[in-house]
Amino acid sequence: MLRRTVPPAGGGLFADTPPEPKRKAAHQANIDGGSRGNPGPSAYGVVIRDARGEIVAKLKKFIGQSTNNVAEYFALIAALDYAQTHEIRALRVESDSELLVKQMRGQYKVKSAELRPLFERAKKMSQTFDSFRIDHVYREQNGDADALVNQALDEVERPSLSAAPEKTAQKEATIRCFARYKDGWLQPAAPLNLPDGAEVEIMLRLRR
Repeated sequence: MLRRTVPPAGGGLFADTPPEPKRKAAHQANIDGGSRGNPGPSAYGVVIRDARGEIVAKLKKFIGQSTNNVAEYFALIAALDYAQTHEIRALRVESDSELLVKQMRGQYKVKSAELRPLFERAKKMSQTFDSFRIDHVYREQNGDADALVNQALDEVERPSLSAAPEKTAQKEATIRCFARYKDGWLQPAAPLNLPDGAEVEIMLRLRR
């Protein structure tokens, strides 16, 4: 007696099972924001790596007087904006700001009126990706982004050499000498040993 073999659902007995669609490998963004003074001069830094771990972009910007937390959100928004502009559909973000990460994950409430609009903008942007993830890392693991923050701050705080007025050291010295007036010229009685082009101030006192 022959038994009938029931083919599996969705295809014949030897039908190939269609492969699952491959997920696009995620880009990674390391972000950091900092403020010297909190509040004080602030900047952000972002390092974007592709799926192979190669750096494809470094972003840094001075944002004026602000706080660390505001600068952190500016960094996140900059990373999200870069990804959207370059049609990156899967993004993983790493930040050493525990506050920002937990707020984005919904673990902390956003109580700051200053951070609320930044959080809402970042949250809305993150929802446009096919895959988005944000993780907390220690500062030591975020050194490239932190270095960009300091570069941006140093560039602003360092005085511009081109803008600074040129200053020439001026030395004043008093030399006393006798001179004779003849034919409309003052003639020193002894050599003064001054460099060519030297400017002098003469005070006359007649000897009788």
